[in-house]
Amino acid sequence: MTRLLFPSLCALAFMAAMPAAAEPAAKLVADKSQIAFVTKQMGVPMEGAFKKFDAQVAFDPKKPEGGSVALQIAIAGAGFGVAMSDAELPKAPWFDAEKFPQATFQSSAIKALGDGKFEMAGKLTIKGTSKQVTVPFAIAPAGGNHAVATGSFTLQRLDYKVGDGEWTDTSVVGNDVQVRFKFTLAGLGPL
Repeated sequence: MTRLLFPSLCALAFMAAMPAAAEPAAKLVADKSQIAFVTKQMGVPMEGAFKKFDAQVAFDPKKPEGGSVALQIAIAGAGFGVAMSDAELPKAPWFDAEKFPQATFQSSAIKALGDGKFEMAGKLTIKGTSKQVTVPFAIAPAGGNHAVATGSFTLQRLDYKVGDGEWTDTSVVGNDVQVRFKFTLAGLGPL
């Protein structure tokens, strides 16, 4: 009896030590992806972008509720393509890139809405302030083993203390910031 019981216990212990099966991992194709933001300066829309970011994506479009997304954005790479503005963005009143070099997003729930559309809830942290956000997105095949996730949402910059001091005046720089993204993903799995 002991001869049969010992191997069975060893097998159970081994299986318990194994990690649970995770959702398929997809790889972000950074050079074919983008994160843009649009704000208004004195009523005129200005579009900027983050140049460096990375994401860890474990997501099965057929079972989205088990998926997760973690995003890290290098704040020092933010810019509008205008030298004067780009020099100000990393400074303390705006992103304070020296003290807070990264903005992050960590999903807490993903649900399917149908027709390739999804909704993701999670925590967005910018400049040391975290807020819950809901991000709608769509996924479409992009040929080969690639898919493209696109979406947008609006946040209020003052909620994250972006534009402190004299820049809290929203008649000069608007409070609403639309964030738009396009992530090209390799190995996402069938849609």
